[in-house]
Amino acid sequence: MFDLTGRVIVVSGGNAGIGLGFARGIARAGGDVVIWGRRSDKNTEAVEALRVFGHRVLAQCIDVSDEAQVVRGMAEVVEELGRIDGVIANAGVMRNDGSFLDMTTEAWHSLLAIDQHGAYFTVREGARHMKRRYDAGDPGGSLLFCASLSALTGSPGMQHYNAAKGAIVAMARGIAVEAGRYGIRCNVVCPGHTVSESVRLPEDHPLVDHVRRFNPMGRMGTPEDFEGIGVYFMSDWSRYHTGDVVIIEGGWMANAGKTDISGLPPWP
Repeated sequence: MFDLTGRVIVVSGGNAGIGLGFARGIARAGGDVVIWGRRSDKNTEAVEALRVFGHRVLAQCIDVSDEAQVVRGMAEVVEELGRIDGVIANAGVMRNDGSFLDMTTEAWHSLLAIDQHGAYFTVREGARHMKRRYDAGDPGGSLLFCASLSALTGSPGMQHYNAAKGAIVAMARGIAVEAGRYGIRCNVVCPGHTVSESVRLPEDHPLVDHVRRFNPMGRMGTPEDFEGIGVYFMSDWSRYHTGDVVIIEGGWMANAGKTDISGLPPWP
């Protein structure tokens, strides 16, 4: 059902964590994957991990906050692999800079430069190629932003992160409205608490314990949990699905932190 053979998908921030989860799912489904990351050593590791699936894998050292690098990188993908069928804007940083009153202008802008503006550059360049394909009689394409539950909820000390992820959700809807006539779809995935390269927590960490108690699935998410949704949005099975926000968080929002799952009696 989800055969991506012959499709070329660009994944920014695809050399680790959730981004590598997206890339791995695409490779499993037969797609050709382009990995964007700032660290060449991590890019090399990701390429080796993905090539076991037998499809083309290309890695590029791209800093998405640099518009010129993004423009050049996307052009090189088309030159080397011939086309771009999907773009997953996943690259981002997450940090807590303390009280909002103490947040510096530099901290604000440096985070938005990657998480918001970098996502914009990435998706815009992918959309430009897809429009050129449409003009040549080959319509279609899928654009996917990776945001966060922080787009929908408040996070003390992370208002810049909230702002960037919230902007991504609004931007995606605007793109979906404008791009649909060319067969181009645009959606957002919002992950919940997920263990990854940038979020490594010991089992006795208070957040891990809190998630275990209040998340209906009883655990943190993992990059593997995002393989399927990435394949879905890059496939034709989502051909009428656009302008949407899909939450992948094990039911966290459904519980809203109200019920301690560990204290529930077992079903008979």
